[in-house]
Amino acid sequence: MRRWDFVAAYLQGDLEQNEVVYCHAPPGYATLGADGRPRVCRVEKPIYGMAQAGRRWQRSLFPWLLDFGFKQCDSDPCVFTMTKKVNGTEQRLTLGCYVDDLFTFYSHDDQGSLYNDFTDALTH
Repeated sequence: MRRWDFVAAYLQGDLEQNEVVYCHAPPGYATLGADGRPRVCRVEKPIYGMAQAGRRWQRSLFPWLLDFGFKQCDSDPCVFTMTKKVNGTEQRLTLGCYVDDLFTFYSHDDQGSLYNDFTDALTH
């Protein structure tokens, strides 16, 4: 079992089409415009603290997992499984996704294993 923590995972998602989100200017930026009215910033990518940021990250990750060949669990949509014969041996890989962490459970981790193929694809 191994755990992956995706650094800046929420920045990897995208806002939905026509989704417009505004926030207050961050510390250090002018909070009032030349006309004295409060300034706001339009958010272009999900950021930590946004209610929908985690969901946007999932909408990027989950299709990638399905395209890679995983099957999504019916009883828990954050769990994915894959079983495949590699060199005549049946190998199994199970993933659990929680916020920006990915928990991997695997039957083999030697060179050329299903787990190693997955981690190579995930990191490149």
